[in-house]
Amino acid sequence: MPRYEYKVVPAPAKGQKSKTVKTPEGRFALSIEEVLNEMAASGWEYQRAELLPSEERTGLTGSTTNWRNMLIFRRALDEDAAAFPPQVIDSPGHIAPMTAPAPIAAQQPAQQLSDRPDDGQDQDPPLTAPEPEADDPPQSADAPIQFPDRRS
Repeated sequence: MPRYEYKVVPAPAKGQKSKTVKTPEGRFALSIEEVLNEMAASGWEYQRAELLPSEERTGLTGSTTNWRNMLIFRRALDEDAAAFPPQVIDSPGHIAPMTAPAPIAAQQPAQQLSDRPDDGQDQDPPLTAPEPEADDPPQSADAPIQFPDRRS
């Protein structure tokens, strides 16, 4: 794929005088034609004309936007992709091939709360009610619930 460089030149603002061309439109066309032929003689290919904004200062603090007509040219670079042909690079022989990683050793299951040593710190209360002891009589569904007395 060819690579290009671009050149942007301002389009002529007014036509130039000529003995053969008498109308203002013809003089303007002649000035553009001369710019195009001059650039083509230097190897530049005409692409398009663009109307672009140009912000310029006015006074000490002001600025205005002026619109400028620009002519866009391009030409192919000499350093085309053909100047850099692809090369085959030999793979280094001293590098060992990659192997799969070793399997991770089986982890031990986490210790349960009852297996932890008592370090004297308060533990959270169990989430379920404790099992009734063997010498407590079973309570019926109609029996009132008794709570321990905590007034002391």
